[in-house]
Amino acid sequence: MTELSVQLLLRTDTLAIRDVVCTGECRHRSAEECSSHTHLVFPYRGVYVRHLGRDLAVAEANQVLFFNRDEGYRVSHPVAGGDACLVLALDEPWLRELVPKSQIREGGALAFRRQRLRIDPRAQALVALLRHSLARGAAEPLEAETLALTLLRRAVGERTSHAAGASAGRQRLVDRAKLVLGSDPARRWTLAEIAAEVGVSPVYLTQVFRQVEAMPLYRYQLHLRLARALDLLGDYDDLTRLGADLGFSSHSHFSAAFRQVYGRTPAEFQRSVHAR
Repeated sequence: MTELSVQLLLRTDTLAIRDVVCTGECRHRSAEECSSHTHLVFPYRGVYVRHLGRDLAVAEANQVLFFNRDEGYRVSHPVAGGDACLVLALDEPWLRELVPKSQIREGGALAFRRQRLRIDPRAQALVALLRHSLARGAAEPLEAETLALTLLRRAVGERTSHAAGASAGRQRLVDRAKLVLGSDPARRWTLAEIAAEVGVSPVYLTQVFRQVEAMPLYRYQLHLRLARALDLLGDYDDLTRLGADLGFSSHSHFSAAFRQVYGRTPAEFQRSVHAR
């Protein structure tokens, strides 16, 4: 049976934030589960697959997943290592005010139309800042609520998120590539290696991936590696070793890539968390 560890980081009158860690022991589809409330799930470590009827979504650090109340689903872990997610639940009136109407089903209780959206780097940084600050007891409730609302707006914003647009077959191909990347985020993959794992030509893979995710495969993988850095910044004193452990060729390479994506160096981000 899959084992979950749930830590309540914050509960106020309007929202709750939890840190959920799963060991990922269930490699095949789990028994059907059902959410008691609608919430947003931000994976920040590892990878898993959520099955909703015939539709599936690969959950990893570039995505936000939407769990609707009373909607049955199953979970599998085709990649070893488990996963960890920041789970955000808001009262329905707040969600209705914040979420674009185009993303909500018409009529009845609030429910999202899609299983997932791709989030931008700023949203990834907000996930890390919110989690690290609450875990350290360094964020006041008002600040944490404000950060959470900012995160939600970016995660569902039409300009700051991306909904994959392609046929089901092409989406499944891209999802297989994501599972390959998630199996070893620090590995210096080559295009030929990923294509061989997926079972298509390198040229076709790059074309389909860009069509589905609206970004190149190499940049998608870079964002996964850097999201892992966001997760680990609180555990490393030696940032040079962190960069090496994540597969970067040097500290300068790691620092420059991090700054290009998040707007600050790893050391600056680390200090901002500790300063709180």
